[in-house]
Formats: sequence, C-alpha cells, structure tokens
Amino acid sequence: MDKLEKYRQIIESVVKKHAQYQPSHGKIESLPICDRESDNYLLMDTGWDRTGRVHAVAFHLRIFDGRVWIEWDGTERGITQDLLDLGVAKEDIVLGFIRPEQRQFTDFSAA
Repeated sequence: MDKLEKYRQIIESVVKKHAQYQPSHGKIESLPICDRESDNYLLMDTGWDRTGRVHAVAFHLRIFDGRVWIEWDGTERGITQDLLDLGVAKEDIVLGFIRPEQRQFTDFSAA
C-alpha cells in the first residue's frame, strides 16, 4: 500500500472513531465527513444545547503535498497523538493552525 492510501485509511479511522463519541450535553450529532477526492476530512458537530444552535468543526484534516495537515483541532486531547499512534510519520504532519513562521519551533514539519 502506498503512503497516500495508508494516510487516507488512518485519517478516516480517526474521524470515524471520534464520531462515535457522544457529547455530554445537548442533542448534538457528530458527522464524519471524508472526501477522498479532495482529501479533506472533518468531524462536524450539529444540533442544539442549552445555549442554542451548535454547528461547529471539531477538527479538519487534509492531505496536501504528501503530508497530513491539521487545519483545525478543537478536541480536548488533540488529534496529533492519534495520527502518530496509527503510523503517520512526525515529519509528515503539518500543524496548519500554527502560523507558518512559527512552525519551525515545533517537532513537526514546517511544510
């Protein structure tokens, strides 16, 4: 299996795993969105809680230029460790939510 297909499978498993978690408050549904054509993978939360309408991206991952970009991570624990545990190489992870000039100070790819 080539690296791209391996990373797609890993990311899809992470999205689906996190979609199984039920938020502890409100009537919120987690929607896994896996688009292999554009290589964008999201987990959306939608529904209602005591404050009102919930419609939010829990996390957004994408594959770009052979690397896994974490564009947004709103999880408590962080999605990065899940990717590492499942075999994504540290040098193939880009923390896209960090300013480009600051990425050199992380342990991950500066892209």
